[in-house]
Amino acid sequence: MPGFSLASRLDGAIGGKTATAFEKAFGVKTVGELLEHYPRRYARRGELTPIDSLPLGEPVTIVAEVVSANERRMQNRRGSLLEVVISDGDGRMSLTFFNQPWRLKDLTPGRRGIFSGKVGEYRRQTQLTNPDYELFDDIAEARAEAEVTAKRPIPIYPATSSIPSTLVQKTISLVLDGLGEVEDPLPDDLRARRGLLPARAAFEQIHRPETDDDIPPAIATLRMHEAFVLQTALLQQRQFVRALSATKRPAAPGGLLERFDAILPFELTADQQSVGAQLEADLVADWPMNRLVQGEVGSGKTLVALRAMLQVAESGGQSALIAPTEVLAGQHLRSIARMLGPELAPEVMPTLLTGQMPAAERRRAALRVASGQARIVVGTHALLSATTTFADLGFVVVDEQHRFGVDQREALRAKGSSPHTLVLTATPIPRTVAMTVFGDLDVSTIRTMPAGRAGIQSFVAPLAEKPAWFARVWDRIAEEVALGRQAFVVCAAIDSDQLTADEKTDEPADAPAAAAEGARTRWGVVQVEALLSRLPTFSGIRVQILHGKMPSDEKDAVMQAFARGDIDVLVATTVIEVGVDVPNASTMVILEADRFGVSQLHQLRGRVGRGGLPGLCLLVTEASPGTSARSRVEAVAATLDGFALAEVDLDLRGEGDVLGGAQSGARSSLRLLRVVTDADLITEARAEGERLLADDPALRRHPGLAAALERRVGVEERAALAKS
Repeated sequence: MPGFSLASRLDGAIGGKTATAFEKAFGVKTVGELLEHYPRRYARRGELTPIDSLPLGEPVTIVAEVVSANERRMQNRRGSLLEVVISDGDGRMSLTFFNQPWRLKDLTPGRRGIFSGKVGEYRRQTQLTNPDYELFDDIAEARAEAEVTAKRPIPIYPATSSIPSTLVQKTISLVLDGLGEVEDPLPDDLRARRGLLPARAAFEQIHRPETDDDIPPAIATLRMHEAFVLQTALLQQRQFVRALSATKRPAAPGGLLERFDAILPFELTADQQSVGAQLEADLVADWPMNRLVQGEVGSGKTLVALRAMLQVAESGGQSALIAPTEVLAGQHLRSIARMLGPELAPEVMPTLLTGQMPAAERRRAALRVASGQARIVVGTHALLSATTTFADLGFVVVDEQHRFGVDQREALRAKGSSPHTLVLTATPIPRTVAMTVFGDLDVSTIRTMPAGRAGIQSFVAPLAEKPAWFARVWDRIAEEVALGRQAFVVCAAIDSDQLTADEKTDEPADAPAAAAEGARTRWGVVQVEALLSRLPTFSGIRVQILHGKMPSDEKDAVMQAFARGDIDVLVATTVIEVGVDVPNASTMVILEADRFGVSQLHQLRGRVGRGGLPGLCLLVTEASPGTSARSRVEAVAATLDGFALAEVDLDLRGEGDVLGGAQSGARSSLRLLRVVTDADLITEARAEGERLLADDPALRRHPGLAAALERRVGVEERAALAKS
């Protein structure tokens, strides 16, 4: 009986030396991981072809007899050349093998077999170089085997220089020969309803298809395996969270939340009210809140989060809001203090804690946090420091979660006892990505924008076709400043002249194509500041720069000066991407906009049009029409709907970039599943997983699924999921 399972170590199946090479090349350690190294495409051997009519450059399969075989030393390079002449009875051709003298033992005159390869020509004679072949003693057997083999697809695998596709194919075939019973992760009724294959048959047919017709059912089956196992893992994680006990944080009549609502100078939008009600209910549930709130730039996510923080503060609990940058953390603190007003702010004492604060100031802040005096704490990675302790951390709010790794988020949560967790993102997430990446979180959406916003007009300035528009961009800024308004100019670099391969601090994180499509960055903050200093129209305009390498106190001073109106034009890197709120800023110019991704352009644009002033966004690009870079820029100019742009982004970039390598564990292990095209499958898999777990939460009646979860979502991945 064959001896190993999908969970078996690879070195026990194929030998230690080969297993080490495969682990180094592809990161596979088990039999199951090797079998999930699927072919990326299939080649065809070609029909059986007479030697006399072989087409040059085409793959062929022929039945022939060895006529002669000779080895000789090569004249112009080291090594030997084995030349073999074969004949099918009508024509002759040669086979050449480089540095493979041992083949002389097989390829003796009179031996017959099938030979497959791509037809080449040397000195006006057709030849096959390093062909595949199988030799037979019986010609009838050879011809029958050749007929079958000619129709059999050849799997072509992701390979490396040290492990070519042919070695992958032979190794997987060896493993399949020795593989024992494969338990099926899919329930029998689901497999029957969808007409899917048993697991063992799916592996056989994707790796060793007899015909083209074997491949689609195998892919459909294994794609459902991925979707079903992943969604079940996420649903289980949600169950685990709900098995934890949480401290309930109810709002009291006449308490902080009610008093805050009474002083708000505006009505909450319908979405803010409904999401607020969801958070209010989560905070008094039996298990910790684990929710994602997504909403457009400026839709009021911070306000919704603040109301939840006040509800937690009523019982003496503390809330920690972690932001990705010092600029954003400072902005959040000022915004929260302003919203709380002079009556409520002293009661909850909102406190800023960042790594760049002066030592004495930071010690005072840390003391307020440790004593519980500060019931709302806003900070950066400094909140994760071992020296930062909380008296009663009841609520963790993560802003722009994609900027934080799961370990960092868990480090903050670990400072409390099963605290409630809220994740905020202003980058709208397509439904399928939310289900695939955040399937263990409850998702809420704020779509409606607060009243009184004048909106934003967006235009592409296509310098490839209209170079004169570059001067018009600066005139347009000057016109806005003359009306008493302010402007941002965003660059992809600090100093394009000094930019080196490893100096990417302020480069956009999701700009997929700029570097690949050619020219290096032309406009850095330094170059733009120099240009504006020479323009006559800017002689009376106050220009200041801002970038990530400036000292923290200097950055904060610049942002506050801009917010006060002491600066007219702020020339900055993407450090101003999120959270910066200056209602008087009406204009956003993004230079070399093609160097940024769709979501980042949308985020940057959201910095203007925030007050009663109409916003203007000018996307300056030299990308040629029809290129993917230009398509991204035009997509952003065409709509203000971030949710529509998220779908565009997914289509343009593919889920590989959108999901990102930083999403740990199971979520980055998609093999066949495609978030863009498999939306219906993911939805169905989730519904099936919910039904199964409701009926069999411990998976006692589904051992195949339990085993698949153990393999696919091991100890490390479980830990990663628990942190997300």
